[in-house]
Amino acid sequence: MNTSIHFKKAILSISITLLLTQNIFAGENTQSAQQLPTIIVKAEATDNTTLSNGQVTKKSQVGMLGDKDTMDIPFNVTSYTAQYIQDQQVTSIAKALKNEPSVRSVFSGNGLGEYFNIRGFYTQSHEMAWNGLFGLVPHNRIPTEFLERVEVFRGTSALLNGMSLGGAVGGVINVVPKRAGEQDLTRVTATYTSDSNLGLHLDVGRRFGDEKQFGIRVNALKSGGDTVLDGQEEDRALGSIALDYKGDRLRASLDLYDINEKVDGGMPLMVSFASADIPKAPDSKINTQPGSYAHTKAKGLIANVQYDFLNDWTAYATVGTKKQKSHGVIANNALGMAAQPNGDYTAISRMNANDTDVNAVETGVRGTFTTGQIKHQLVLSGNTIDQNTYMGLSVGSPWQSNIYNPKPGTNAVRPANVPKISETKLSSVALADTLSVLQDKYQLILGLREQRVESQSFSINPATNALNPAYKESALTPAVGVVLKPWGNHLSLYANYIEGLSQGDTVSDTTAANVNTVFKPYKSKQFEIGTKWDLGNFRNTLSFYQITKPSLIKNTTTNIYSDDGEQRNRGVEWTTVGDLVDHLRLLGGVSYLDAKYTKTAGGVYQGNDVMGIPHWQSNLGVEWDLPVQPNLTLTANSVYTGSMYADNANTQKLPDWIIFDLGARYATVIAQRNVVFRGGIDNVFDKKHWAGVWNGYVGVGGDPRTYKLSMQIDF
Repeated sequence: MNTSIHFKKAILSISITLLLTQNIFAGENTQSAQQLPTIIVKAEATDNTTLSNGQVTKKSQVGMLGDKDTMDIPFNVTSYTAQYIQDQQVTSIAKALKNEPSVRSVFSGNGLGEYFNIRGFYTQSHEMAWNGLFGLVPHNRIPTEFLERVEVFRGTSALLNGMSLGGAVGGVINVVPKRAGEQDLTRVTATYTSDSNLGLHLDVGRRFGDEKQFGIRVNALKSGGDTVLDGQEEDRALGSIALDYKGDRLRASLDLYDINEKVDGGMPLMVSFASADIPKAPDSKINTQPGSYAHTKAKGLIANVQYDFLNDWTAYATVGTKKQKSHGVIANNALGMAAQPNGDYTAISRMNANDTDVNAVETGVRGTFTTGQIKHQLVLSGNTIDQNTYMGLSVGSPWQSNIYNPKPGTNAVRPANVPKISETKLSSVALADTLSVLQDKYQLILGLREQRVESQSFSINPATNALNPAYKESALTPAVGVVLKPWGNHLSLYANYIEGLSQGDTVSDTTAANVNTVFKPYKSKQFEIGTKWDLGNFRNTLSFYQITKPSLIKNTTTNIYSDDGEQRNRGVEWTTVGDLVDHLRLLGGVSYLDAKYTKTAGGVYQGNDVMGIPHWQSNLGVEWDLPVQPNLTLTANSVYTGSMYADNANTQKLPDWIIFDLGARYATVIAQRNVVFRGGIDNVFDKKHWAGVWNGYVGVGGDPRTYKLSMQIDF
């Protein structure tokens, strides 16, 4: 596709939006508009609430407990800001978490599906939370341009957030939308990404009223062009509006987003292996299925209201809905089976059509009181999430191909029928109390959540020729957390015991004696201890944890399935963020994880490493403001992933890999406007590697060597 056409469309779309926005928000007359404010050359103003030049916040949202300083949270949490997203020039959650040592993206780049593992357990993109509530984020890939924060909560969190729609237990990725700030903002960012992907992003924020109690934030994006995958084209469009009101006692917000993303002309590869003799990873620019595509549209509306009915007591409620339609090669990318050492494999073309409708509600009361010398922060919360899922699938005829020199085949057609396949309802009630003494030096969190899971599958069971039985179960999940700061706020010792929750399996093996048996929700259990130390502009966290999760297991003697299987993950994490010395900043960390199958059917895989989970992961980003030119910042980043197995038997071992990124940004003033130029090279040495494992399929590594440029202007 002609790149100039993409760019002209992008310019036209953003220009119209900019003109309309200037007319809507024109609050100054011509004379005052000529009186420009003092120019601040740095890209963003920073304060003592953030670290690393405003890229990480010191506070994070902790589900039903609300916003808290990370030193007072008995869990390992990091919150990446919009400033970080801008400086990294990233456009999706997977790319935004490139500096996150506890998270790895499973899929290859340049697809619309983004799945992760956190602390060695898988989580899907739709399991992310929107301001702590599940079900309201886009289902496949989440753009970052309208987000204020991307928060990574490491570990299980059933008490704090409730059960996610997929039952993830390794951690939660929470997104926080942008709001209008105290200062007016009109920002336009032009971007270029190789091969020839161009875009424009408009970000406008205003506050109105005598006390600036009304706010509006508008984000509009249009980008498109050729990607680094040979023959692939991308088209992205985003529109979002965030309204808010800040009164003395009443606060309210309304978020709307409309996202349309298309990837045409090819998809990255995921493939299984025929033997332990694994072929070398191919160049991730190679397009194995040129005719494949993926299109997705998502719309969301979320309203929140908070009212202080007493000085120390607040009632709150959130209501949201999301509708998404997708079709094409969604989630699993281009599939291949039984790859030989020379790269020959059997190619398969699959086409999905997915529709998802979700409605979610959360309400609660939060307040403080004292009993003697003990301060209490009490929270009572309840939520309900309803999801209807529709899916059609078509599979084309397989053909023989090669991962280094692909052969053409016949792609599957778009499914003509998209039937309803399931209804899921999650509802829960939770109570938590944070007890503290001596000005929060010693804190104890106690909580309990009752979770109910109802699910109806509309697929036909071949054994009974009838619908699978409805799933309806409930479970109680407790949590205990301790924070100790005996030597002041600069050092925090913490510990937690918390349980996670996943929907129990249904026995689908028609030869089993207990076929169709539905098991109660699986409870994962996490023990964690750690320490955090704060030097003002430099924070570090060291944590030790163990998570165990049940799984289905078959007794070959009795031919009966039970939930006695188990996966056990033990790990150590170190994360660091802040100024090492003046003008030199660090962001990243190291993770060691020992993920084992501790109980398996017949003991066949007992003691084996969990498929797709490496022992070592490290990420380290460095930024240096040049002393001779402090407005020029040089950046470098490294990402290391250790070796892992691609099968449960631990015979197919993927080699470790490391990639390096380089970049720079320069803040200046042009025509009395703040301007920031950014540039970067991802995967500088063009490292070829296998990325991750999903259901026995291995993805080709992320982006090949990629060039990024952007120019940001504040009007």
